[in-house]
Amino acid sequence: MNYNKVEFEAAFGTLKQIPQSDLPEIVFAGRSNVGKSSMLNKLFNRKNLARVSSMPGKTITINFFKVEDVRIVDLPGYGYAKVAKGEKRRWAEMMEGYFQSPRNIKLVVQLVDMRHKPSEDDYVMMRYLQDAGLPFIVAATKCDKLNKTQYNERVNGLRAELAEFGEDLVIIPFSSEKGNGVDELKAQLEKALEEK
Repeated sequence: MNYNKVEFEAAFGTLKQIPQSDLPEIVFAGRSNVGKSSMLNKLFNRKNLARVSSMPGKTITINFFKVEDVRIVDLPGYGYAKVAKGEKRRWAEMMEGYFQSPRNIKLVVQLVDMRHKPSEDDYVMMRYLQDAGLPFIVAATKCDKLNKTQYNERVNGLRAELAEFGEDLVIIPFSSEKGNGVDELKAQLEKALEEK
């Protein structure tokens, strides 16, 4: 996959608008403000591919990008307290509808903030993915904000906190600032795309 050939395709605010899946899809999911847009920009080496918002909960559409014959799907962030109940319901219906429709999902990259224990919303999301039989890995963002001792503590902490998802769960410490984890993440995407 040539990461320099990415292009924005479309953004959809309702489930009905989303076209049928015709390509393998790699999905990015996570809380509002976890660094999803920054990760996509770093991964594809583009400054403004995904818009980085100063306001959490701003991305309320499912955004589709295309790289050669692969679709990258950026889901709206969840868990932002100031979003109205109706908006949260719309979000939940859209997510569930997306995952339950017949799509060729090769991998879900679940983002968590490495500095903290995963939130209840993170657990809900990962349990949903596990129950649905969808392959996922964890990208632990903002790892550059930790010193060496904190970093090692959180690597071990995350492994313990996510033990219910199995010891084979791939956890990649990631930094959009410094580039930590970019190569490992790309390797996981390539591996997922190679699997039948």
